[in-house]
Amino acid sequence: MTPSPASSTPYEVLGVPSSASDDDLRRAYRRLARETHPDLGGTASAFRALQLAWEQIGTPEARASYDRRRPTSADSARTSASSAAPTWAPPAREAPRTDSKPRARVHGHPGGANRERYLELMREWVGRGVPLDDPYDERLVRTAPPEIRHVLADALAEEATVATVTDLGIAFTIWSDVDAGVEGKLDHIVLGPAGLFAIQSSDWGGEVALTRGELTGAGIPEHESPVRDLTRQARAVRRDTRVSFTHQLIVVPDDDFAAALEPAGRGRRGATHVLRRSLLPQVLRHGPDLSDRTTISDVFEIRERLQQTVRFV
Repeated sequence: MTPSPASSTPYEVLGVPSSASDDDLRRAYRRLARETHPDLGGTASAFRALQLAWEQIGTPEARASYDRRRPTSADSARTSASSAAPTWAPPAREAPRTDSKPRARVHGHPGGANRERYLELMREWVGRGVPLDDPYDERLVRTAPPEIRHVLADALAEEATVATVTDLGIAFTIWSDVDAGVEGKLDHIVLGPAGLFAIQSSDWGGEVALTRGELTGAGIPEHESPVRDLTRQARAVRRDTRVSFTHQLIVVPDDDFAAALEPAGRGRRGATHVLRRSLLPQVLRHGPDLSDRTTISDVFEIRERLQQTVRFV
């Protein structure tokens, strides 16, 4: 199993329900093998995903083994929390520190809104009256619909961004789950010597790419336009705070973006960049060009204004 709750299950990759017959599985595999093969117009990534899915459920023995780890939602909801490690549970409270290194200032509740939404959707899906002992049991999460898993994946992505910023030191401040009015929320605002960043942290469970200035990928829902959404959210927050962003960033898991860092287009107030998560510290320290850091002299003034005007969801 892959570490992202948003990644497709083998049945989803093959485009069949978990109740499909073995013959239906084989027919789906053969059809998709032709469609995804790189020599026949497909892509290497799609072909690899298909082969991995087939390895997991392509034979009766492999399928039985996979399905034993994939109980029904009601069965898994009743499973004791001690029977499986809660891989995606909320971060534990911070343990007492053993070092004296100053950390970034953190405001808001990173991932909190999406975790609340995830729990609400999971309870509705499992059914009223069904005990939900461990909503983060990986076996239960894998049986949930993709839209529910995506909400949890985004919460984890937001928490990962905050963990990265925290380690950058006291020169940085981060606000998370910032209210963007009718546009929803802005995942993060990060203030540091290289500028003021509006950041979206997302995980769509698979590869994404920039096409004509917008992120595309099989896991991105039709109603989402990540680049445009981030621009609208940043604009809404800018109106409320009267503080302009120097950069806009969309942070994705390393394995899901072929280019380490790529501009999505340039607007009046700077380009939006899509980047791998591991590159985030460098970008926050030096700016998206990763060369000469452009320092801002009014950090204290901007921080004070944001402290007074930022609202959280």
